[in-house]
Amino acid sequence: MVAQAIAKYVKISGRKVNKYGKAVRQLYYKEAKAALNLISAHGARVLFKVIQSAVSNLTANHKNIDEDTIKIDKIMINEGPTLKRWLPRARGRADRIRKRTCHISVVVSGEEIKK
Repeated sequence: MVAQAIAKYVKISGRKVNKYGKAVRQLYYKEAKAALNLISAHGARVLFKVIQSAVSNLTANHKNIDEDTIKIDKIMINEGPTLKRWLPRARGRADRIRKRTCHISVVVSGEEIKK
């Protein structure tokens, strides 16, 4: 059984999220949950919410899923559109501010409980 969750236009740089995405790829859900709960960074919290949503989608669609067998199959963090802003500087100059966004996609799989 497979389910996915996608978060689009998340207002954080993909680079900051990808650091934690690499750490929890191919882990079981319980291990990833334990690892991400220890980290207080914003990127880890955002990624955990998307993983939790994917697991929730899996358990909602397939009732007999054993939570110990849920595994993170794929995590994709892609760059979203960049919002461009300007910051006034001395002598009439302007600096560019890039407010980056990202798209986070998580695919999880699990096995049904045998009866």
